[in-house]
Amino acid sequence: MRYERVCIEAFSYTLPPHVLTSAEIEERLAPVYDRLALPAGRLEMMTGIRERRFWDHGTKPGTISARTAEAVIAAAGIDRAQIGFLAHGSVCRDQLEPATASGVHHALRLPNRAFVFDISNACLGLLNGMVTLANMIEMGQVKSGIVVGTEIGRELVEATIDSLLKSPDVTRQDVKLAFASLTIGSGSAAVLLCERRLSRRGNRLLGGAFQTDTANHDLCAGGVASQTHGDDRPRMQTDSEALLHAGINLAESTWDETRRVLEWTNASVTKAFTHQVGRAHRKLLYERLGLDPKLDFATVEFLGNTGAAALPLTAALGIERGHVQPGDRLALLGIGSGLNSLMLGAEWNAT
Repeated sequence: MRYERVCIEAFSYTLPPHVLTSAEIEERLAPVYDRLALPAGRLEMMTGIRERRFWDHGTKPGTISARTAEAVIAAAGIDRAQIGFLAHGSVCRDQLEPATASGVHHALRLPNRAFVFDISNACLGLLNGMVTLANMIEMGQVKSGIVVGTEIGRELVEATIDSLLKSPDVTRQDVKLAFASLTIGSGSAAVLLCERRLSRRGNRLLGGAFQTDTANHDLCAGGVASQTHGDDRPRMQTDSEALLHAGINLAESTWDETRRVLEWTNASVTKAFTHQVGRAHRKLLYERLGLDPKLDFATVEFLGNTGAAALPLTAALGIERGHVQPGDRLALLGIGSGLNSLMLGAEWNAT
């Protein structure tokens, strides 16, 4: 994928108001920890996550996404009459149908001629939306568009804690498979892309590459199983160690292809953003890709794993806090369960 006509005009984000620390989660799990002789502090020690954030109970993704998308329109300074695309790309949606994007589109008062739909691909949904939008801009089908998503992690984390506490024969292996669920946080992010001639900043999306390894699609699986758990809250099981190594292998081959497509070397990259999984993932990823960890900007320590919103949310915060400067070349290093990897390169000319 190579783009000549596409610019990243703005990112935006919204953070939840409520903080839950890893120490507080372990306090709630004390009966399980005591029974299995698990040391307190292992959740933060193994992941690097000290806290994550949650919305109020009952918050719908679309409500927050409308707020985040409104912010990205304001940041971009684009006339909403020129926005011809809206995709909602988070794992969490308001309902199965209609598309959550429909309600967001209505709240934003966007043109009726816009393409409006949801994209779902685990933690890659927003990046997949960016590529779909970029393709349409490159082909001249739309002038600008928004990709937005909001993850609601509270129910998964609380349901996982309850399931571990209620199981009389819970084992260390059960805790291991549930461990990734306890790293989940909440957050919202949006990105507005536009045609190069419409851009006031000239921050170019250059292109990238994607690869898959679906032989490992079952290493992380989530959903609702009310017959098993007795309620309709989501649960997730993850073989974290196997997922880590399979994901890094896929990321390495995807990065090789991304460099070839963009005609980059590792020296071409001056800043990088990744999906926010944990400390071990970040360390191993940069080692295998041969990139300096100092190029990275991280949010996982205080936001946890915010799913499909993680990478664009982190980019938005990194730009806001001065991590990115004019003249930087950005690597967006996406990976999601499935397994799928999508990596993009951008040339940053104005904050």
